[in-house]
Amino acid sequence: MDVTSLLLVGFAALGILSHNNTITIAVILLLLVRVMKLDAAFPWLEKYGLTVGIIILTIGVMAPLASGRISLAAIRDSFLNWKSLLAIGIGVLVAYLGGRGVSLMAHQPTVVAGLLIGTVLGVAFFKGVPVGPLIAAGLLSLLIGSK
Repeated sequence: MDVTSLLLVGFAALGILSHNNTITIAVILLLLVRVMKLDAAFPWLEKYGLTVGIIILTIGVMAPLASGRISLAAIRDSFLNWKSLLAIGIGVLVAYLGGRGVSLMAHQPTVVAGLLIGTVLGVAFFKGVPVGPLIAAGLLSLLIGSK
């Protein structure tokens, strides 16, 4: 077994030990792609995987609106409540950080490994969700002064 596969098995073990299905499923799917010799899928996954993931995440976030569970009145009222206004501001900040993160990861790929390890550890041990690399990269770009 090669080093990359061993690393993926290690991440899968972290996912299993921490009871985090997100990490476990993602890593097992990647291992399957490697074992089944579908290496041609990796460039596609690297290029479009993030976009597809963000689309699916956005669908999940927008589903209550689309289903009618969140009404137009609730959206209107969100502009009258300080917590909702704060949530809007934080949403803008996080979207901005995510955009900076994508840019940083594209221009400084050497930081990607550290961001991924940090995200996996955050997901595995702190019950986080794996959207962390973009936000972490955005914060990193602010700290190191890079776009």
